[in-house]
Amino acid sequence: MVLSIKAQDEAIAQQYFNKGDYEKAIVYYEKLYKRNSSNRNYLISLVTSYQQAGQPEKAEEVLLKKLEGNNIYPILFVETGYNYQLMDAPKKANLYYDKAVESLNENPNYAFAVGNAFKNKALLDYAIATYKKGMELNPKLNFNYDLAYIYGEKGDIENMYEMYLDLMLERENLKGNIKRNLSRFISSDLSDENNELFKKILLQRLQTNPNLLWNELLSWLFIQQGAYKSAFAQEKAIYKRSPETSLNSIIDLAQIASENEDYETTESIYEFIVSQTNDQQLLIFSKLQLINMALDRGSKKDFDAIENQFREMLSEYGYTPQTVQVQVDYAQFLAFNLNDTETSLKVLKDALQLPLDKFSEAQVKMAMADVMVYDEKFNQALIYYSQVQKDLKNDVLGQQARFKVAQTSFYKGDFDWAETQLKVLKSSTSQLIANDALQLKLLISDNKLEDSTQTALKLYAKADLLAYQKNDEQAISLLEEIVTQHKGESIEDEALLKQGMLYTKKGAYDKAALNYTKIIEFYPSDILMDDALYRLAILYRDELQKPEEVKKLLERIIFDHEDSIYFVDARKAYREMRGDVLE
Repeated sequence: MVLSIKAQDEAIAQQYFNKGDYEKAIVYYEKLYKRNSSNRNYLISLVTSYQQAGQPEKAEEVLLKKLEGNNIYPILFVETGYNYQLMDAPKKANLYYDKAVESLNENPNYAFAVGNAFKNKALLDYAIATYKKGMELNPKLNFNYDLAYIYGEKGDIENMYEMYLDLMLERENLKGNIKRNLSRFISSDLSDENNELFKKILLQRLQTNPNLLWNELLSWLFIQQGAYKSAFAQEKAIYKRSPETSLNSIIDLAQIASENEDYETTESIYEFIVSQTNDQQLLIFSKLQLINMALDRGSKKDFDAIENQFREMLSEYGYTPQTVQVQVDYAQFLAFNLNDTETSLKVLKDALQLPLDKFSEAQVKMAMADVMVYDEKFNQALIYYSQVQKDLKNDVLGQQARFKVAQTSFYKGDFDWAETQLKVLKSSTSQLIANDALQLKLLISDNKLEDSTQTALKLYAKADLLAYQKNDEQAISLLEEIVTQHKGESIEDEALLKQGMLYTKKGAYDKAALNYTKIIEFYPSDILMDDALYRLAILYRDELQKPEEVKKLLERIIFDHEDSIYFVDARKAYREMRGDVLE
């Protein structure tokens, strides 16, 4: 019974303490401490409660009485000194702080607890003195990690860097934690003095003590700064000097550079990989990346050269299960860029004859269906999409196929069946698919009710198909017809958004910005509001150079649209613009 009362009192005391109701916490901690004065947690909690309640004199009384006993735990000196500091008695405070440091003469192992007590109270100079003395008295102790962190807190960045780098050499298992700590002081600003200092120290170490770790950290620094070309130079140095000759970090860098739209560096990296590896799968992957990059950045005049590259690859590596992705990409190039759907479908049908696993087979069928939609062979396309949906119903590819069924039904004007499929997809495990499904479902349901003839909806479906077929000018014209003739209807903002995206694609940035602005002004409570905010922000940032407007738009997403699919990207973009350190 006594035990349960004690446990109950302890829980109540902790609850009051956590809530900041220190007066009530004191009542319970006094009882608990009276029952068990050897319990250090009760003592510290009681002292802290007195201090927070503005009663340091009572804390002093308890602490001094405790210091009269034997076997004094040295953190009590820190607590007593801190209490005198609160009482504005600095001489007495320093006296007890010095006693805490001196306690290490009796037992150097006290350094951990004493140093930690100083650190928790932001008494950083005393924490440094404690850790250093502990290591002097017992060389087996190592507080360099704690010391490096404290130097960072004090703003002594150079000492922090030097100590962390020494630690990385000693203990490789700490590398991840140290990088996380360092990232608090590294920014994306190339001219930031902390960045420059870190680079200078690493370069000095490379000259005096060549070690691949310094190249690795230089690469990491350059990646934080978005200087991917410089990072690649370091990765090449590591690759050439490393006994393992692994390309993994270089492959990762290619992905990072590509995601951040540094296509020139990405291309250089894949060319380097091709020149260095004998791994056939990696060669195929890298060469395919180079072809697709040329396609993304090229124009019609480049199509003949790109087609030759596809043919050369397939001639070199053959039409095998290992080159399925090449065959699929080639077929899509033939259809969507050369408008040769007949040859495209032949390539894909031949691929289906290969001994493929179910995922590769589904990939080929999806590509065939995509080409059939492009060719407006909707019913044939639906057969292949439905097969993938059935075969991979629990996979994201199966959910994607279901969305394509809905989208194809939408293109052909079968809005009821499209809506039925989309209702299921609203709970898709893929957030992107779920979002697209919800958007298309609302487009259909809103406009079915508003317009019994579904005239505007049919026009939009036709414009959407034209955009899919890359007939952008025709799609823009049809969407303009919707905007003009169906002004004020719920479909108007959908048409404005789609048209804005097409304007952006063809470089008509001012027209795109006007469309997004109209959605923001006239449809502030619509589901497309966050789309318009984000797309306009990115347009202002990347093309129209209006940084202040960008911040305002991103802030609206961050503060008003926390459930938006763009929330994470908007927050990241906003922090980058402010110059925040991103881990």
